[in-house]
Amino acid sequence: MLTEVKNPVVETSEVATKPMTMIQALRSAMDVMMERDPNVIVFGQDVGYFGGVFRVTEGLQAKYGKTRCFDTPISEGGIVGVAVGMGAYGLRPVAEIQFADYFYPASDQIVSEAARLRYRSAGDFTCPITVRMPCGGGIYGGQTHSQSPEALFTHVSGLRTVLPSNPYDAKGLLIAAIECNDPVIFLEPKRLYNGPFDGHHDRPVVPWSKHAMGNVPEGYYTVPLESAAVFRPGNQLTVLTYGTMTWVAECAARETGIDAEIIDLRSIWPLDLDTIVASVKKTGRCVIVHEATKTSGFGAELSALVQEHCFYQLEAPIERVTGWDTPYPHAQEWAYFPGPDRVGAAFKRAMES
Repeated sequence: MLTEVKNPVVETSEVATKPMTMIQALRSAMDVMMERDPNVIVFGQDVGYFGGVFRVTEGLQAKYGKTRCFDTPISEGGIVGVAVGMGAYGLRPVAEIQFADYFYPASDQIVSEAARLRYRSAGDFTCPITVRMPCGGGIYGGQTHSQSPEALFTHVSGLRTVLPSNPYDAKGLLIAAIECNDPVIFLEPKRLYNGPFDGHHDRPVVPWSKHAMGNVPEGYYTVPLESAAVFRPGNQLTVLTYGTMTWVAECAARETGIDAEIIDLRSIWPLDLDTIVASVKKTGRCVIVHEATKTSGFGAELSALVQEHCFYQLEAPIERVTGWDTPYPHAQEWAYFPGPDRVGAAFKRAMES
């Protein structure tokens, strides 16, 4: 299904497209920006010669040299600290944290330095850095390779947090993130790297080459950072979600037969509140779905916003479907992962209330 984008692509340099995985789309975004702007620098653990653990940066060092795409020590605080300094002096660094689970040692640099630099300097300095992090589960990665920490970043004033669900959006959003003068946390759902995933782990993987959203322009284009997309139009209830759960929600709508309107947030914060409010006011029902733990997850903020802006239009309590409040269990992966059965059950509860 093609995405109905509220805010369309703002610029396209050429119309030629080709099938891309999300890995290839992200690599293409960095390639395009490194070619356009010599100030764009890519670095992180194993991103140079090796091309990254998921091969997202493969070939960039060979093309642009070791001063523009290079490996770093295993020091997340050092990686982000160097990026902050680069950004303050006019470069546009794209730093990779190999897994989102390992950003915690860099928390002080992200929160105290990157997010605050513009405010602390009264606008004299900005921090135009992009920090890429593969996130999420569904790959049998266990507790230290499966976390979804997006809510921790949205709590910090001065950060932008982005989480795409498909190759087309991933490339356009990453280019927009690199061009942004604010620090952007760019979370990449690794279960979607090679194809969409509807939550049925026992079925064959469908490649992006078989989906319209895997057809990506080869050149420059952007997707606005604060724009949500109507991923699936519907009239019976609104689903607010992002990343892998966008596809799980679509599967749940199909299997339950409920005419759900699925809003793919894309930009977690700042978010496209207008699209959210318009949809909930139309349907009168709201289900929020994310993979992260429930307590203090971003779904709580979404629920509060819907309550504040759509109270008189709501016809049923807001439902939340999330991961459980436990570490991500390796042995019970699919009991933790919010699959289509759990999401579909929430759809039915919302309709029956």
